[in-house]
Amino acid sequence: MLSGVQWLDASLFGVLGLLFGSFLNVVVHRLPKMMEQQWANECAELAGKEVVAPTPFNLMVPRSRCPHCGHQIRWFENIPVVSYAALRGKCASCKAPISARYPAVELVTGAMFYWCAWQWGASASGIAWCAFSALLLGMALIDWDTTLLPDDMTLPLMWLGLVASALQWTPVPLATAFWGAVAGYLSLWSIYWVFKLVTGKEGMGYGDFKLFAALGAWFGWPLLIPIILIASVIGALVGIAMKFTSGLREGGYVPFGPFLAGAGFTAMLIGPNTLRQLVGI
Repeated sequence: MLSGVQWLDASLFGVLGLLFGSFLNVVVHRLPKMMEQQWANECAELAGKEVVAPTPFNLMVPRSRCPHCGHQIRWFENIPVVSYAALRGKCASCKAPISARYPAVELVTGAMFYWCAWQWGASASGIAWCAFSALLLGMALIDWDTTLLPDDMTLPLMWLGLVASALQWTPVPLATAFWGAVAGYLSLWSIYWVFKLVTGKEGMGYGDFKLFAALGAWFGWPLLIPIILIASVIGALVGIAMKFTSGLREGGYVPFGPFLAGAGFTAMLIGPNTLRQLVGI
């Protein structure tokens, strides 16, 4: 039973989560495009070509527009969840459908922030786990859409885990978090190279190593094996479902990052200490 203060804190965090979810939609859409633009510029420089200054495009500019008609989204059309419901899921100008994923991301982020505040209160720990949730959700969506895991998200998540451990915002001792990050990276890195040497193919990307290192920083090295097993189970279930529904991409490739993220969320919801007890560590 939540007390009045707990309920108020959780509700305020939930509203804040809705707002962060709206921004997260922008990050998921724009960050991969920003990365591609940067790579194109670097390739042009290496080729000795003149790099033309591109039109400003980042997380803040230009303002959001309808991809169908170019209608600029006004502030009252961008209120999390409420605007989508008021517009009935359609552009205010051309009436083209708006993806239901936008309000879904907002609701999920709001629910996660609410849960973190209910679990840890309006504290540094609660804020840290909110950041963990938002970064993990954003990376899962980006990887699912593009098979990319941006360093701009994986590395901050890892460092935040180490800082949170050092400041005792998580129950994981700093040494355990540090070796969790090291073991998380090296374990998948080793599997990658063994698989590549045997088959001549790349089984995963370097972003997966960094994401697993980040999870190691947040949960410690003893939970790396349970986390990778949970990710494998989630991946197997999703892969089977996609196969039967013909949802697999060309070549049957499915990115592993979303399943690592799913395992991270599972470990957070269960709790590091409870998960250790469940697996007998």
